[in-house]
Amino acid sequence: MARSSEDLKAEVLKAQQTSDVAALYVLEKEAHELFDEETLHGFYANILDLALEKLTDILESHRKMDMNEVQDFATTRALYEYAIEHYSAGDAKDAAALFEVLTGITNDDSFTSALKFHWIAAAENLAFEDFLDKIADIEATQNAGTFYISKFTKEAQKLLKTPQTKK
Repeated sequence: MARSSEDLKAEVLKAQQTSDVAALYVLEKEAHELFDEETLHGFYANILDLALEKLTDILESHRKMDMNEVQDFATTRALYEYAIEHYSAGDAKDAAALFEVLTGITNDDSFTSALKFHWIAAAENLAFEDFLDKIADIEATQNAGTFYISKFTKEAQKLLKTPQTKK
């Protein structure tokens, strides 16, 4: 029997009350199927709010997120999606700041390395479309199965030689 929109809202509320970002991502497909656009927007806003709270806790405790821990993984994903949203909307400055923070908050070296390309590209004000076309290797990323752009073209190596990397 299919779940109703009200049942799903109750499940979402329960996940929010327990600050369970991962549970919200588990409910994501159903949310797309059952929620109207406004409710869906609120759903993602709740994920972001919880992720930002967790980020604050992480920064205050001076620890790194453990990508093998489901809540840290889900939180990192939410923060990455938020940064990409800024970048794709043309707000490269805020995206660069978010990517910079993301490069230092996890224990995953692959994620950190990949985010450096994002950070430098946004800091250099490279248009998001150009980042996707010239820097990112979308096909290789899809084959890698990561939630973030993790594979890059040879052109991307030029970014690492920019003055931005001297910070």
